[in-house]
Parts: sequence; structure tokens; C-alpha cells
Amino acid sequence: MVKICCIGAGYVGGPTMAVIALKCPSIEVVVVDISATRIAAWNSDQLPIYEPGLDDVVKQCRGRNLFFSTDVEKHICDADIIFVSVNTPTKTRGLGAGKAADLTYWESAARMIADVSKSDKIVVEKSTVPVKTAEAIEKILTHNSKGINYQILSNPEFLAEGTAIQDLFNPDRVLIGGRETLEGRKAVQALKEVYANWVPEDRIITTNLWSAELSKLAANAFLAQRISSVNAISALCEATGANVSEVAYAVGKDSRIGPKFLNASVGFGGSCFQKDILNLVYICECNGLPEVANYWKQVIKINDYQKSRFVNRVVSSMFNTVSGKKIAVLGFAFKKDTGDTRETPAIDVCKGLLGDKAKISIYDPQVSEDQIQRDLAMNKFDWDHPIHLQPMSPTAVKEVTVTWDAYEATKGAHGVCILTEWDEFRKLDYAKIFQNMQKPAFIFDGRNVVDPEKLREIGFIVYSIGKPLDPWLKDIPAVV
Repeated sequence: MVKICCIGAGYVGGPTMAVIALKCPSIEVVVVDISATRIAAWNSDQLPIYEPGLDDVVKQCRGRNLFFSTDVEKHICDADIIFVSVNTPTKTRGLGAGKAADLTYWESAARMIADVSKSDKIVVEKSTVPVKTAEAIEKILTHNSKGINYQILSNPEFLAEGTAIQDLFNPDRVLIGGRETLEGRKAVQALKEVYANWVPEDRIITTNLWSAELSKLAANAFLAQRISSVNAISALCEATGANVSEVAYAVGKDSRIGPKFLNASVGFGGSCFQKDILNLVYICECNGLPEVANYWKQVIKINDYQKSRFVNRVVSSMFNTVSGKKIAVLGFAFKKDTGDTRETPAIDVCKGLLGDKAKISIYDPQVSEDQIQRDLAMNKFDWDHPIHLQPMSPTAVKEVTVTWDAYEATKGAHGVCILTEWDEFRKLDYAKIFQNMQKPAFIFDGRNVVDPEKLREIGFIVYSIGKPLDPWLKDIPAVV
């Protein structure tokens, strides 16, 4: 029986291993993590992450050929294939701070593998890592090898949160990179055979190690670039009276471009896009390519610009001050169908409004009050480091309340900001919301989920990103 061990029970490791266990009943899969609370959650009815379809997969396999354990050393020792799926956060200090990936957790995983292994292993990079990480890992393992052979593979994940289980069941491609040696090719084949249990052969791509590592960074950079491109156009649409939805639809009809990732919004979020682009920028700089680095930096600059532009619209529309005013925030997760708040644009928007002394009331169907308060108290990049290294959450940012109901959040508010495209926000009774708000009542739609014309008929003053401006906003400058 092939034994797989995955180090790291997070957003990538948990779902990926659950699906491998489901699709490969003859393989024993163990997910290990040093966090006892996280492993306890994976073994309970309340999984530590929310992902549609994940509960069913875990329940079918757990205790049969899928296990979650804190006994890291035993399971590394027993495994034939070890997936490493630990965090690779952005460094907060030292060389490359604010850009480079912090490989501390990766390195300690590699040293642990070297310490406890008694048989040959295939070690698979599942975390997103900088190009040439495999080389560093190889060095650690071979210098501590005690006669054991290790083969390093790169097998980046291409999951989108909210659809991760579907992405795993039916992937666009599975990418496996390995050394171009006899042993390297054998290792690639061994991993290929695992995926071939359910993925068609023509979707399993094999490359050299460096191509696989770089493909992941490049894919995320291209996706984020599309969002920044349409967001840049949205600012021009507002200035000229064009409608970004119509422009994006017309552009997306070109089969060379296609319609995906062309929704203008308050900005992109998530744990990967910004981190991976910063990493790409740093690698370019280290390899003497400043022009390439500057090109990719612009993707993040436009994203930051879009968030500050949104805050400026809110403040300038409301007589240039939100001090002491209640602002309702609908949606805090970085996108719908996930409880994930990492790098969500809502954090920067809320901080911008709090900077102008607003009182904020937040409702999100999947995000807890504790998480929201922690996010608003944290410094940039802290979220990706272990909880005990994060600053202690003050008992709350005083001007923020969190409710479990959209109508409660909007009651008595001067303005409503829609920051996540949850389907339920399309179906709210906006006439009821209007009645219970201060007048003039404003709606700032950061995700283009509502119909501005219908809301104007109710009486709202509406700002929708990239749509023709409400007469109220016409003479107010976009950037203060």
C-alpha cells in the first residue's frame, strides 16, 4: 500500500489530501500538523475551513484511508510520498522584507524529513514557493541524507477557494515538475500514477522543476493582472460615462481574451495573488531584471489605488466626512462562498473609514467577529504567520461592531458598502433597508451586485464601480 503523508493541514493540504483519499481507496493518506487544535478540528464535525463539498469528502474517507494526526515524525517516517504544504508567508523583516517569501517553515519541514527518514522518499512541494526552492531543499536533504535517496518534485496547486473541491475533482491541469534524471523521471511517474486514478492522462503535464515552480507564480500574476486591468478601465469608465460591465462583456467576447476574471470590483484579495506577485518581483530584482519587476509591481499598485479610490468615493460623497457616522459593511470575506479573509479588500476599506472616525457595522455570513477584529488589528503580512506570533487582538477596535444580520447592520446607517459578492446581497429587501437608514441614504457597491437604477427609484444615492455616476457624485473629484 502506498503511503502518503502531507505536512500542513491548511487550505491546500486538507482538501487536496481528502480528495486523493476519496479517489484512491488503496492509498493511505495522513495529514499531519503541529497545531493540535487544527488537527482536532479536522477530526470533528466542525472542520477548520469552509469549502462547499469538503464535509462530504472528509466524512466518506476519514478513519478509512484518510487520517489527521499530530504525530508528525511517525507518519513522515512511514510515508513513501511526502507532500509539504506549509505556509510561505511574505518576510516581515530582514533581507527582502515586504517582498521575499519566508521559507522558515519549509526549511524546518525539510530538516524534520531528513532527521526521521529511514527509507527513500519522494518529497513534493505543494506550497507556492519561489523558483529554485527545490534546489535549497535538495541541499538540506542530501547534506543530511545518511545514505537515503530523496527525489524532489514540484506539484503546485491551482485551487480557487469556493470551488476547491470541484477544481480537485476536475482540474484544468495537474502540473508535476521533476529532475531530468532517471530517478527524477521515476518519481514523476509515481506521482503521476496517483493522479491518474481520476485525472485524464492528457491533463497531467510534466516539466522540469523550475518550470513547474515558476508556472504557479506566473499563473497567479496573470490572473491578478486581468483584475487590475479591468479595475483600471473602471476608473476611466466613471470619468467618461461608460459602463464597465458593458465594456468587459464586449472585450470578453473576443475568444483570445475570454470572459473570466473581468469583473470590476473594489480590488482582489486572497492569500496568493499579492504574495505571489511580490515574490515574483523580488525574484526579478535578484536576477537583475528591474524592468520586469516594475511591470508586475503595477498590478499591485492598481489594486491599492482601487481600494483607496473606493474609500475616497465614500467619504467625499457624504459631505467629505464620515466622522461619527454609522457605515454598514456587507461582506468581509475576500470573495463569496468562502470564510477566508486573507488580504481581503474589506480590511483596507474598513481601516480607511476608521481613519476618518466612522462607526462601522459589519455583516458577513461566514466570517466570525473574532476573525474580523483580529484582521483589523493586524499589521500587513502578519496574517500569514502562526497565530502565537501575531499581535494580540485588542479587545476590539472600538468603532467596529459585527452583526449576524444584514438588516441589523444597516439599521440607522448613513451608508452601506457592499464588499463581498454573496448571492444573498442580491436578494435583500432594499426598500426595508432604505426606510431604516439615515437620509440621504448611500449605497457604495464594490462588487456590482445590485441594480443601481432600481435602488435610485427607492431613493438611494448609488455608487457602483465603473458605472455611470449618480448625479450626486458628478462634481465630486474621484481622488481627494
